[in-house]
Amino acid sequence: MAKKDKRRREIRRKLLHKYRLVILNESTFEEKISFKLSRLNVFITGTLVTIGLIGLTTLLIAFTPLREYIPGYSSTRLKMQATTLTYKTDSLVRVLDNTNRYLENVRMVLTGDIENTGMNRDSLFEQFKLDPASVDLTPSRQDSALRAEVALEDKYNLFERSGGSSNPLVFFSPLSGTISQHYDAEKKHYAVDVVAPRDTPIKTVADGTVIFAEWTADTGHVIIIEHKGGILSVYKHNGSLNKEQGDMVKSGEVIASVGNTGEFTTGPHLHFELWNNGTAVNPTDYVDFK
Repeated sequence: MAKKDKRRREIRRKLLHKYRLVILNESTFEEKISFKLSRLNVFITGTLVTIGLIGLTTLLIAFTPLREYIPGYSSTRLKMQATTLTYKTDSLVRVLDNTNRYLENVRMVLTGDIENTGMNRDSLFEQFKLDPASVDLTPSRQDSALRAEVALEDKYNLFERSGGSSNPLVFFSPLSGTISQHYDAEKKHYAVDVVAPRDTPIKTVADGTVIFAEWTADTGHVIIIEHKGGILSVYKHNGSLNKEQGDMVKSGEVIASVGNTGEFTTGPHLHFELWNNGTAVNPTDYVDFK
């Protein structure tokens, strides 16, 4: 027991033993600064300084941009940019997928490479049908005025009146002539060939936008017009084109002229196709070529 007490006193003496730290002028040995120290004071001071340094480092890492230079930490700005780019990439993927499907439909129109699927001749107008029970047939003042206006107009007027976008899509004949070859899905002839003199004007069947107007080796000058409801009208073997890609056209507007261009042509004629959402339909079911 006495030995343990002696050891404790010895440890306490060493911890509390006073030392003097003196800083002298090397030339004159003049005392500049002196400190009274003990092992306990040095230990406590060192511990407090270490804890302070750790706390300061933690604050710098947590609340200042300096943490971006430490491996494993990322910038908030970079995270926001990465999130924005992720959304943009996702949107671009969807746009690219839709564009690829659209271009595939155009390719099918140009090559005729499709399966022969059953097609209801009235399906082209399905989206324009209305439920009679939901329509109010009670005459109104505006209705009577409109009927009087229509009665005075030329019934063969090719252009829609203002506000006529709700009217069903009616096709105008692109060309009057003799049909030399009819639509035949079994032989993959998804068109009608209309014979007419060279340079005869060819007109668009309805309002739309030109989505293709180029030369192809097989079918010569080709122009494709997109109409509302996913409907495409295709005009091949033209002698010349009057419109370019991106042009807006009105029903009955001249877009090309009859020609004899392309490897597959058999003389001056119009090769006319009509497509509904990627499926070829018989043009004679909707257009009168006489």
